[in-house]
Amino acid sequence: MRRGREAFLHSCILAFFAFLASYPHSVAAQAPPEPVERLTFRQAVDRAIANNPSSAVAAAVILRAEGLLSQARSATLLEVTGNVTTTTLNRGVSFEDTTVTPRNQVAASLTIDQPIVAAADWARRAQAQDNRDVAVLSAVETRRQIAVATADAYLAIIALRQLVEGDIRARDNARAHFDLATQLEQQGTGSRLNALRAQQQVSTFERNLEVANLAVYRAQEALGILVVADGPVDAGEEPVFDVPTDPAAAGATRAELAPVLLQARPDLRLFTGEEQAAARVLRDSSKDRWPSLNALFLPQSVYPGQFFTSPNNWRFLLQSSIPIFDGGMRSSLRVQRQAALDVATANLAGGITQASSEVRAARESVASGLRALAAAQRAAQEAQQVVNIVNISFGAGAATNIEVIDAERSARDADTAVAAAEHILRRARLDLLQALGRFP
Repeated sequence: MRRGREAFLHSCILAFFAFLASYPHSVAAQAPPEPVERLTFRQAVDRAIANNPSSAVAAAVILRAEGLLSQARSATLLEVTGNVTTTTLNRGVSFEDTTVTPRNQVAASLTIDQPIVAAADWARRAQAQDNRDVAVLSAVETRRQIAVATADAYLAIIALRQLVEGDIRARDNARAHFDLATQLEQQGTGSRLNALRAQQQVSTFERNLEVANLAVYRAQEALGILVVADGPVDAGEEPVFDVPTDPAAAGATRAELAPVLLQARPDLRLFTGEEQAAARVLRDSSKDRWPSLNALFLPQSVYPGQFFTSPNNWRFLLQSSIPIFDGGMRSSLRVQRQAALDVATANLAGGITQASSEVRAARESVASGLRALAAAQRAAQEAQQVVNIVNISFGAGAATNIEVIDAERSARDADTAVAAAEHILRRARLDLLQALGRFP
Protein backbone atom coordinates (compact mmCIF):
# COMPACT_ATOMS: atom_id res chain seq x y z
CA MET A 1 0.00 0.00 0.00
CA ARG A 2 2.89 2.38 0.81
CA ARG A 3 4.41 1.75 -2.65
CA GLY A 4 1.00 2.46 -4.17
CA ARG A 5 0.84 5.86 -2.45
CA GLU A 6 4.33 6.75 -3.72
CA ALA A 7 3.45 5.73 -7.28
CA PHE A 8 0.23 7.76 -7.03
CA LEU A 9 2.19 10.83 -5.89
CA HIS A 10 4.63 10.50 -8.81
CA SER A 11 1.81 10.14 -11.31
CA CYS A 12 0.04 13.19 -9.85
CA ILE A 13 3.17 15.34 -10.24
CA LEU A 14 3.71 14.20 -13.84
CA ALA A 15 0.03 14.70 -14.63
CA PHE A 16 0.26 18.18 -13.16
CA PHE A 17 3.18 18.99 -15.45
CA ALA A 18 1.22 17.81 -18.48
CA PHE A 19 -1.90 19.70 -17.34
CA LEU A 20 -0.06 23.00 -17.03
CA ALA A 21 1.57 22.54 -20.42
CA SER A 22 -1.80 22.25 -22.17
CA TYR A 23 -4.28 24.39 -20.19
CA PRO A 24 -5.60 27.20 -22.39
CA HIS A 25 -7.19 29.78 -20.02
CA SER A 26 -5.57 32.94 -18.70
CA VAL A 27 -5.51 34.95 -15.47
CA ALA A 28 -3.09 37.44 -13.93
CA ALA A 29 -0.23 35.84 -12.04
CA GLN A 30 0.32 36.78 -8.39
CA ALA A 31 2.83 35.63 -5.80
CA PRO A 32 1.48 33.17 -3.18
CA PRO A 33 1.86 33.83 0.57
CA GLU A 34 5.43 33.69 1.81
CA PRO A 35 6.42 30.56 3.80
CA VAL A 36 7.11 30.97 7.50
CA GLU A 37 10.60 29.46 7.18
CA ARG A 38 13.00 27.66 4.87
CA LEU A 39 14.58 24.35 5.80
CA THR A 40 17.34 22.26 4.35
CA PHE A 41 16.50 18.72 3.33
CA ARG A 42 18.12 17.20 6.43
CA GLN A 43 16.46 19.73 8.74
CA ALA A 44 13.04 18.96 7.27
CA VAL A 45 13.49 15.20 7.64
CA ASP A 46 14.83 15.45 11.19
CA ARG A 47 12.06 17.78 12.32
CA ALA A 48 9.37 15.63 10.77
CA ILE A 49 10.70 12.52 12.52
CA ALA A 50 10.93 14.35 15.85
CA ASN A 51 7.64 16.28 15.76
CA ASN A 52 5.21 14.33 13.59
CA PRO A 53 2.27 12.87 15.58
CA SER A 54 2.90 9.44 14.06
CA SER A 55 6.23 9.33 15.91
CA ALA A 56 4.42 10.07 19.18
CA VAL A 57 1.94 7.29 18.47
CA ALA A 58 4.79 4.86 17.78
CA ALA A 59 6.48 5.87 21.05
CA ALA A 60 3.21 5.24 22.91
CA VAL A 61 3.00 1.76 21.36
CA ILE A 62 6.49 1.00 22.67
CA LEU A 63 5.50 2.25 26.13
CA ARG A 64 2.43 0.02 26.11
CA ALA A 65 4.54 -2.98 25.05
CA GLU A 66 6.92 -2.30 27.94
CA GLY A 67 3.96 -2.21 30.32
CA LEU A 68 2.70 -5.54 29.00
CA LEU A 69 6.22 -6.97 29.40
CA SER A 70 6.32 -5.87 33.05
CA GLN A 71 2.89 -7.39 33.57
CA ALA A 72 3.97 -10.72 32.07
CA ARG A 73 7.20 -10.69 34.11
CA SER A 74 5.30 -10.06 37.36
CA ALA A 75 3.42 -13.36 36.95
CA THR A 76 6.71 -15.25 37.43
CA LEU A 77 7.90 -13.33 40.52
CA LEU A 78 7.15 -13.44 44.25
CA GLU A 79 3.73 -12.11 45.22
CA VAL A 80 2.77 -11.00 48.74
CA THR A 81 -0.85 -10.24 49.66
CA GLY A 82 -2.11 -8.97 53.02
CA ASN A 83 -5.63 -9.59 54.37
CA VAL A 84 -7.40 -8.07 57.39
CA THR A 85 -10.84 -9.32 58.47
CA THR A 86 -13.02 -8.01 61.30
CA THR A 87 -15.91 -10.17 62.55
CA THR A 88 -18.79 -9.02 64.78
CA LEU A 89 -21.36 -11.54 66.09
CA ASN A 90 -24.74 -10.78 67.61
CA ARG A 91 -23.32 -12.17 70.89
CA GLY A 92 -20.22 -14.01 72.03
CA VAL A 93 -20.11 -17.53 73.42
CA SER A 94 -18.72 -18.16 76.93
CA PHE A 95 -18.32 -21.27 79.10
CA GLU A 96 -17.69 -20.99 82.85
CA ASP A 97 -16.41 -17.40 82.55
CA THR A 98 -14.14 -18.41 79.67
CA THR A 99 -14.69 -16.87 76.19
CA VAL A 100 -15.11 -19.59 73.62
CA THR A 101 -16.09 -17.35 70.68
CA PRO A 102 -15.55 -13.61 71.12
CA ARG A 103 -18.21 -11.20 69.90
CA ASN A 104 -15.62 -8.99 68.12
CA GLN A 105 -12.56 -10.49 66.46
CA VAL A 106 -9.80 -9.24 64.14
CA ALA A 107 -7.84 -11.65 61.90
CA ALA A 108 -4.74 -10.60 59.94
CA SER A 109 -2.90 -12.84 57.47
CA LEU A 110 -0.32 -12.80 54.71
CA THR A 111 -0.21 -14.89 51.54
CA ILE A 112 3.31 -15.28 50.15
CA ASP A 113 3.18 -16.98 46.74
CA GLN A 114 6.32 -17.97 44.81
CA PRO A 115 5.94 -19.74 41.45
CA ILE A 116 8.40 -22.62 41.20
CA VAL A 117 7.33 -24.20 37.91
CA ALA A 118 5.38 -21.84 35.63
CA ALA A 119 6.21 -22.80 32.06
CA ALA A 120 3.25 -20.99 30.50
CA ASP A 121 4.02 -17.76 32.38
CA TRP A 122 7.69 -17.98 31.45
CA ALA A 123 6.69 -18.39 27.81
CA ARG A 124 4.36 -15.38 27.97
CA ARG A 125 7.17 -13.31 29.45
CA ALA A 126 9.47 -14.17 26.51
CA GLN A 127 6.64 -13.48 24.05
CA ALA A 128 6.03 -10.07 25.64
CA GLN A 129 9.72 -9.27 25.17
CA ASP A 130 9.41 -10.20 21.50
CA ASN A 131 6.36 -7.97 21.17
CA ARG A 132 8.29 -5.11 22.74
CA ASP A 133 11.12 -5.62 20.23
CA VAL A 134 8.59 -5.66 17.37
CA ALA A 135 7.12 -2.39 18.66
CA VAL A 136 10.58 -0.81 18.56
CA LEU A 137 11.12 -2.04 14.98
CA SER A 138 7.68 -0.76 14.03
CA ALA A 139 8.58 2.67 15.41
CA VAL A 140 11.74 2.68 13.29
CA GLU A 141 9.66 1.80 10.21
CA THR A 142 7.17 4.55 11.08
CA ARG A 143 9.98 7.09 11.25
CA ARG A 144 11.23 5.88 7.88
CA GLN A 145 7.80 6.37 6.33
CA ILE A 146 7.61 9.88 7.80
CA ALA A 147 11.04 10.64 6.33
CA VAL A 148 9.96 9.35 2.89
CA ALA A 149 6.76 11.42 2.95
CA THR A 150 8.78 14.50 3.95
CA ALA A 151 11.28 13.85 1.17
CA ASP A 152 8.44 13.56 -1.36
CA ALA A 153 6.98 16.91 -0.27
CA TYR A 154 10.41 18.56 -0.28
CA LEU A 155 11.28 17.29 -3.77
CA ALA A 156 7.84 18.28 -5.04
CA ILE A 157 8.50 21.87 -3.95
CA ILE A 158 11.79 21.92 -5.88
CA ALA A 159 10.22 20.42 -9.00
CA LEU A 160 7.26 22.79 -8.95
CA ARG A 161 9.54 25.76 -8.33
CA GLN A 162 11.48 24.81 -11.47
CA LEU A 163 8.18 24.75 -13.30
CA VAL A 164 7.50 28.29 -12.05
CA GLU A 165 10.87 29.40 -13.41
CA GLY A 166 10.00 27.90 -16.79
CA ASP A 167 6.63 29.66 -16.80
CA ILE A 168 8.33 32.97 -15.99
CA ARG A 169 10.68 32.56 -18.94
CA ALA A 170 7.78 31.64 -21.21
CA ARG A 171 5.76 34.65 -20.04
CA ASP A 172 8.69 37.02 -20.53
CA ASN A 173 9.25 35.66 -24.05
CA ALA A 174 5.56 36.08 -24.82
CA ARG A 175 5.59 39.66 -23.51
CA ALA A 176 8.60 40.49 -25.63
CA HIS A 177 6.75 39.10 -28.66
CA PHE A 178 3.62 41.07 -27.75
CA ASP A 179 5.61 44.29 -27.41
CA LEU A 180 7.18 43.72 -30.83
CA ALA A 181 3.82 42.86 -32.41
CA THR A 182 2.28 46.01 -30.91
CA GLN A 183 5.18 48.12 -32.15
CA LEU A 184 4.87 46.73 -35.68
CA GLU A 185 1.10 47.35 -35.61
CA GLN A 186 1.65 50.97 -34.64
CA GLN A 187 4.22 51.34 -37.40
CA GLY A 188 1.76 49.95 -39.94
CA THR A 189 3.83 46.91 -40.81
CA GLY A 190 1.96 44.55 -38.50
CA SER A 191 -1.66 43.59 -37.88
CA ARG A 192 -4.14 43.68 -35.02
CA LEU A 193 -4.53 39.92 -35.35
CA ASN A 194 -0.85 39.36 -34.63
CA ALA A 195 -1.03 41.57 -31.53
CA LEU A 196 -4.13 39.77 -30.23
CA ARG A 197 -2.53 36.38 -30.73
CA ALA A 198 0.57 37.58 -28.85
CA GLN A 199 -1.61 38.99 -26.05
CA GLN A 200 -3.49 35.68 -25.80
CA GLN A 201 -0.16 33.88 -25.41
CA VAL A 202 0.87 36.23 -22.58
CA SER A 203 -2.43 35.63 -20.79
CA THR A 204 -2.09 31.87 -21.14
CA PHE A 205 1.40 31.84 -19.65
CA GLU A 206 0.33 34.17 -16.83
CA ARG A 207 -2.47 31.76 -16.00
CA ASN A 208 -0.04 28.83 -16.03
CA LEU A 209 2.28 30.77 -13.74
CA GLU A 210 -0.52 31.42 -11.27
CA VAL A 211 -1.47 27.75 -11.14
CA ALA A 212 2.16 26.75 -10.72
CA ASN A 213 2.59 29.24 -7.84
CA LEU A 214 -0.47 27.79 -6.15
CA ALA A 215 0.93 24.28 -6.56
CA VAL A 216 4.19 25.38 -4.91
CA TYR A 217 2.21 26.90 -2.04
CA ARG A 218 0.22 23.69 -1.55
CA ALA A 219 3.41 21.64 -1.52
CA GLN A 220 4.88 24.04 1.05
CA GLU A 221 1.76 23.61 3.20
CA ALA A 222 2.13 19.83 2.94
CA LEU A 223 5.74 20.10 4.10
CA GLY A 224 4.64 22.36 6.94
CA ILE A 225 2.15 19.74 8.12
CA LEU A 226 4.81 17.03 8.08
CA VAL A 227 7.30 19.06 10.12
CA VAL A 228 4.48 20.39 12.38
CA ALA A 229 5.09 24.06 11.54
CA ASP A 230 2.61 26.91 11.94
CA GLY A 231 2.35 27.63 8.24
CA PRO A 232 3.92 26.69 4.89
CA VAL A 233 7.59 25.68 4.87
CA ASP A 234 9.84 26.18 1.86
CA ALA A 235 12.63 23.97 0.59
CA GLY A 236 15.89 25.79 1.22
CA GLU A 237 18.23 23.85 -1.03
CA GLU A 238 18.34 21.04 -3.54
CA PRO A 239 19.51 17.85 -1.82
CA VAL A 240 22.37 15.82 -3.24
CA PHE A 241 21.80 12.06 -3.28
CA ASP A 242 25.06 10.22 -3.87
CA VAL A 243 24.40 7.03 -5.79
CA PRO A 244 26.11 4.06 -4.07
CA THR A 245 28.78 2.30 -6.10
CA ASP A 246 29.19 -0.85 -3.98
CA PRO A 247 28.18 -4.28 -5.37
CA ALA A 248 24.83 -4.18 -3.54
CA ALA A 249 23.81 -1.21 -5.67
CA ALA A 250 25.64 -2.11 -8.85
CA GLY A 251 24.33 -5.51 -9.87
CA ALA A 252 24.04 -8.03 -7.06
CA THR A 253 21.64 -10.95 -7.40
CA ARG A 254 18.65 -11.52 -5.13
CA ALA A 255 20.57 -14.11 -3.10
CA GLU A 256 23.42 -11.64 -2.61
CA LEU A 257 21.11 -8.73 -1.82
CA ALA A 258 18.86 -10.53 0.68
CA PRO A 259 21.33 -10.66 3.65
CA VAL A 260 22.33 -7.03 3.12
CA LEU A 261 18.75 -5.81 2.84
CA LEU A 262 17.62 -7.81 5.88
CA GLN A 263 20.14 -5.91 7.98
CA ALA A 264 19.70 -2.49 6.39
CA ARG A 265 15.98 -2.05 5.72
CA PRO A 266 13.68 -1.27 8.68
CA ASP A 267 10.64 -2.83 7.02
CA LEU A 268 12.45 -6.14 6.47
CA ARG A 269 13.77 -6.07 10.04
CA LEU A 270 10.18 -5.57 11.17
CA PHE A 271 9.00 -8.54 9.08
CA THR A 272 11.83 -10.64 10.52
CA GLY A 273 10.92 -9.65 14.06
CA GLU A 274 7.26 -10.50 13.48
CA GLU A 275 8.22 -13.90 12.08
CA GLN A 276 10.51 -14.66 15.03
CA ALA A 277 7.82 -13.60 17.50
CA ALA A 278 5.21 -15.77 15.78
CA ALA A 279 7.62 -18.73 15.72
CA ARG A 280 8.25 -18.42 19.46
CA VAL A 281 4.53 -18.34 20.21
CA LEU A 282 4.06 -21.51 18.16
CA ARG A 283 7.00 -23.27 19.86
CA ASP A 284 5.63 -22.35 23.27
CA SER A 285 2.25 -23.97 22.56
CA SER A 286 3.37 -27.20 24.28
CA LYS A 287 4.06 -25.30 27.51
CA ASP A 288 0.35 -24.67 27.93
CA ARG A 289 0.08 -28.39 28.84
CA TRP A 290 2.83 -28.34 31.45
CA PRO A 291 1.89 -28.58 35.15
CA SER A 292 2.51 -25.60 37.38
CA LEU A 293 3.87 -25.61 40.95
CA ASN A 294 3.58 -22.82 43.51
CA ALA A 295 4.94 -22.52 47.05
CA LEU A 296 2.67 -20.64 49.46
CA PHE A 297 3.45 -19.45 53.00
CA LEU A 298 0.41 -18.30 55.00
CA PRO A 299 1.07 -16.71 58.45
CA GLN A 300 -2.06 -15.65 60.39
CA SER A 301 -2.82 -13.77 63.63
CA VAL A 302 -6.25 -13.63 65.36
CA TYR A 303 -7.19 -11.31 68.26
CA PRO A 304 -8.66 -12.23 70.60
CA GLY A 305 -7.94 -15.91 70.08
CA GLN A 306 -10.67 -18.53 70.29
CA PHE A 307 -10.86 -21.31 72.85
CA PHE A 308 -8.42 -24.15 72.03
CA THR A 309 -7.02 -22.08 69.12
CA SER A 310 -3.63 -20.42 69.01
CA PRO A 311 -3.86 -16.71 68.17
CA ASN A 312 -0.76 -16.97 65.93
CA ASN A 313 -0.19 -19.74 63.38
CA TRP A 314 1.18 -20.37 59.88
CA ARG A 315 0.89 -22.85 57.04
CA PHE A 316 3.19 -23.83 54.18
CA LEU A 317 1.70 -25.32 51.00
CA LEU A 318 3.00 -26.74 47.74
CA GLN A 319 0.20 -26.32 45.22
CA SER A 320 0.29 -27.92 41.77
CA SER A 321 -2.11 -27.56 38.85
CA ILE A 322 -2.13 -30.16 36.05
CA PRO A 323 -4.10 -29.60 32.79
CA ILE A 324 -6.01 -32.76 31.92
CA PHE A 325 -8.80 -31.99 29.46
CA ASP A 326 -9.72 -28.63 27.90
CA GLY A 327 -12.19 -29.55 25.16
CA GLY A 328 -9.74 -28.79 22.33
CA MET A 329 -8.94 -25.21 23.34
CA ARG A 330 -5.15 -25.64 23.23
CA SER A 331 -5.28 -27.45 19.89
CA SER A 332 -7.30 -24.64 18.32
CA LEU A 333 -4.85 -22.07 19.69
CA ARG A 334 -1.98 -23.94 18.11
CA VAL A 335 -3.72 -23.87 14.72
CA GLN A 336 -4.19 -20.10 15.02
CA ARG A 337 -0.54 -19.63 15.98
CA GLN A 338 0.58 -21.73 13.02
CA ALA A 339 -1.52 -19.55 10.73
CA ALA A 340 0.01 -16.39 12.22
CA LEU A 341 3.50 -17.80 11.60
CA ASP A 342 2.61 -18.67 8.01
CA VAL A 343 1.41 -15.10 7.41
CA ALA A 344 4.57 -13.63 8.94
CA THR A 345 6.78 -15.94 6.86
CA ALA A 346 4.91 -15.02 3.68
CA ASN A 347 5.19 -11.30 4.49
CA LEU A 348 8.94 -11.64 4.98
CA ALA A 349 9.42 -13.59 1.74
CA GLY A 350 7.30 -11.09 -0.17
CA GLY A 351 9.17 -8.18 1.41
CA ILE A 352 12.54 -9.61 0.34
CA THR A 353 11.31 -10.14 -3.21
CA GLN A 354 9.86 -6.63 -3.40
CA ALA A 355 12.97 -5.07 -1.87
CA SER A 356 15.23 -6.79 -4.39
CA SER A 357 12.98 -5.63 -7.21
CA GLU A 358 13.01 -2.08 -5.86
CA VAL A 359 16.81 -2.04 -5.89
CA ARG A 360 16.95 -3.22 -9.50
CA ALA A 361 14.20 -0.85 -10.62
CA ALA A 362 15.72 2.13 -8.83
CA ARG A 363 19.15 1.37 -10.27
CA GLU A 364 17.72 1.28 -13.80
CA SER A 365 15.62 4.41 -13.10
CA VAL A 366 18.76 6.34 -12.18
CA ALA A 367 20.51 5.29 -15.38
CA SER A 368 17.45 6.06 -17.50
CA GLY A 369 16.86 9.34 -15.68
CA LEU A 370 20.37 10.54 -16.47
CA ARG A 371 19.88 9.83 -20.17
CA ALA A 372 16.42 11.41 -20.21
CA LEU A 373 17.61 14.55 -18.43
CA ALA A 374 20.49 15.02 -20.85
CA ALA A 375 18.10 14.72 -23.80
CA ALA A 376 15.55 17.10 -22.21
CA GLN A 377 18.23 19.70 -21.51
CA ARG A 378 19.43 19.54 -25.11
CA ALA A 379 15.85 19.91 -26.34
CA ALA A 380 15.28 22.93 -24.05
CA GLN A 381 18.42 24.64 -25.27
CA GLU A 382 17.50 24.02 -28.88
CA ALA A 383 13.92 25.22 -28.30
CA GLN A 384 15.19 28.47 -26.76
CA GLN A 385 17.47 29.01 -29.73
CA VAL A 386 14.47 28.53 -32.02
CA VAL A 387 12.55 31.17 -30.04
CA ASN A 388 15.39 33.65 -30.40
CA ILE A 389 15.77 33.03 -34.13
CA VAL A 390 12.03 33.18 -34.84
CA ASN A 391 11.67 36.43 -32.87
CA ILE A 392 14.44 38.01 -34.92
CA SER A 393 12.90 36.68 -38.12
CA PHE A 394 9.47 37.97 -37.12
CA GLY A 395 10.90 41.44 -36.53
CA ALA A 396 12.48 41.31 -39.96
CA GLY A 397 9.27 40.06 -41.56
CA ALA A 398 10.69 36.63 -42.41
CA ALA A 399 8.53 34.66 -39.97
CA THR A 400 4.83 34.63 -39.16
CA ASN A 401 3.11 35.26 -35.84
CA ILE A 402 2.01 31.62 -35.73
CA GLU A 403 5.61 30.45 -35.96
CA VAL A 404 6.57 32.65 -32.99
CA ILE A 405 3.70 31.34 -30.86
CA ASP A 406 4.51 27.75 -31.77
CA ALA A 407 8.18 28.27 -30.87
CA GLU A 408 7.26 29.84 -27.52
CA ARG A 409 4.95 26.94 -26.63
CA SER A 410 7.59 24.43 -27.66
CA ALA A 411 10.17 26.17 -25.48
CA ARG A 412 7.81 26.19 -22.54
CA ASP A 413 7.03 22.50 -23.02
CA ALA A 414 10.76 21.77 -23.21
CA ASP A 415 11.37 23.61 -19.92
CA THR A 416 8.54 21.62 -18.33
CA ALA A 417 10.11 18.40 -19.60
CA VAL A 418 13.44 19.38 -18.03
CA ALA A 419 11.78 20.04 -14.66
CA ALA A 420 9.97 16.70 -14.85
CA ALA A 421 13.16 14.86 -15.84
CA GLU A 422 15.14 16.43 -13.00
CA HIS A 423 12.41 15.49 -10.52
CA ILE A 424 12.32 11.91 -11.81
CA LEU A 425 16.11 11.63 -11.50
CA ARG A 426 16.15 13.06 -7.97
CA ARG A 427 13.35 10.70 -6.95
CA ALA A 428 15.09 7.73 -8.57
CA ARG A 429 18.26 8.42 -6.59
CA LEU A 430 16.24 8.73 -3.39
CA ASP A 431 14.40 5.49 -4.26
CA LEU A 432 17.74 3.70 -4.67
CA LEU A 433 18.95 4.89 -1.26
CA GLN A 434 15.63 3.93 0.26
CA ALA A 435 15.62 0.51 -1.41
CA LEU A 436 19.10 -0.18 -0.03
CA GLY A 437 18.04 0.89 3.48
CA ARG A 438 20.32 3.97 3.45
CA PHE A 439 17.62 6.60 3.89
CA PRO A 440 16.91 8.33 6.17
